[in-house]
Amino acid sequence: MNGSLYIVATPIGNLEDITLRALRILKEVDVVLCEDTRTTGKLLKHFDISAKLTSYHGNATDKKHMYILDMLRDGKKLALVSDAGTPCISDPGVMLIHSIREQLPDVEIFAIPGPSAVISALSISGLPSSEYLFLGFAPHKKGRKTFFERIGASDTTIAFYESPHRFEKALAGLAEVLDENRHLLIARELTKMHEQGVYGTLFEILEYFKNHPDKIRGEFVIVVEGRK
Repeated sequence: MNGSLYIVATPIGNLEDITLRALRILKEVDVVLCEDTRTTGKLLKHFDISAKLTSYHGNATDKKHMYILDMLRDGKKLALVSDAGTPCISDPGVMLIHSIREQLPDVEIFAIPGPSAVISALSISGLPSSEYLFLGFAPHKKGRKTFFERIGASDTTIAFYESPHRFEKALAGLAEVLDENRHLLIARELTKMHEQGVYGTLFEILEYFKNHPDKIRGEFVIVVEGRK
């Protein structure tokens, strides 16, 4: 009898955001697959959960994939978590899910919903979100120009992630493709102590961060208004 896999969303900052169902599942499963065992270990320790942890990340080998598939063949119940937020959304967990769908179609895969940085940012943006496009992280080099041109040409709201190290480059890339009246929300450190949402036109956003370079810290979700 094949096992089952639970895709468990974990907090993106504030630990109070974990769901009761997520806590129950993490207590019940045989193994928790996680990006970094230290990070997930701290989360489980906070909630007094004892669970066997196995690392699973973007550099996972074929051997690791086979190990996980074998556990499922043996009837094990597994949970997959990322360091923060919902696994498999701009996250290497999607490779594992694909392997299971292809090789073990009888394995049941359950979503345990919870925090998501992109959904959280959209919910406070004030921009249309009945239709939107999520682009993950901006490319470092190859495809970067095309990435921003796509944003400039879009008629729908677009959201993407950026790190503090490349945030200013992202603003420069947007400045090349957007007119100064397109609106943006810059969501920084969502649910954490220094959470901040900066809303305004491209011109206003550029001016704000020019005058507040100390705010270029933490993780960013950038939400861009579609063309009018």
